Amino acid sequence: MQPDTEHPKPEQAYKEFSLDRPGNIIFVGHHLSTGTQVRCLIRTITLAGALLEVSPSVEMPQNFFLEILGIHDEIGATMVKREDEFVTISFNMLLNPEFLHHVLRLSFETSL
Repeated sequence: MQPDTEHPKPEQAYKEFSLDRPGNIIFVGHHLSTGTQVRCLIRTITLAGALLEVSPSVEMPQNFFLEILGIHDEIGATMVKREDEFVTISFNMLLNPEFLHHVLRLSFETSL
């Protein structure tokens, strides 16, 4: 009889919300300066990350801040994967559920 082998646990899945809201990718420069910004479209968002649409010609930094237009907060983020114009990112910290609710509510109210 063979002992049970331990299988890796799947990553925790978070509920994904469609957002389709403009944002800014804010590059982190020398001494944490934030001079360069690039527009993006935030397609989907979860507590842990998001899917962005960015021009394929834009060089994406590994680490940056994400600003959701209409929200005066910058979210620390890391690029996980890039496929053409789609960039999957992970937030450096989980979003507060109330903050995510505020973002989704604002997006819903402005689309009416």
